[in-house]
Amino acid sequence: MEIILKEDITGLGYKHDVVKVRNGYGRNFLIPRGLAVMATESGKKVVAENIKQAAHKAEKIKTAAQNIADGIGDMALDLYTKAGESGKIFGAITSLQISDELKSKGFDVDRKKISFKGEVKNIGQYTVLLDLHKEVKKEVTINVIAE
Repeated sequence: MEIILKEDITGLGYKHDVVKVRNGYGRNFLIPRGLAVMATESGKKVVAENIKQAAHKAEKIKTAAQNIADGIGDMALDLYTKAGESGKIFGAITSLQISDELKSKGFDVDRKKISFKGEVKNIGQYTVLLDLHKEVKKEVTINVIAE
């Protein structure tokens, strides 16, 4: 079944993409939650016209995302947290904490655009991926330090 995505969905596609999914996933999950619509011929034409009209706005968004990525550069974020003597932290580092740290540095990045490879539950250095735009991705190093 072909559907048109109404929002960015990790692992599937970006807004306005026409993707092929299994019938049950589309019919029982994506469409009822308002994340997608059926890809009919008229729907595809409407999406094509919307994309054409929004090209200028999309370029501005991409430029803003690129400016954030360039501004971050090779910056390493230091996150201070409570930890035990073995180096294991109490709880885990979340995307919200990273988002707040980036905001304190002057970069407004939504927490939903931050992803980890595994969980951050120990003191050390980790790499985090910022998915700022479908064409702009940035890896940031975070240092988890005990208070």
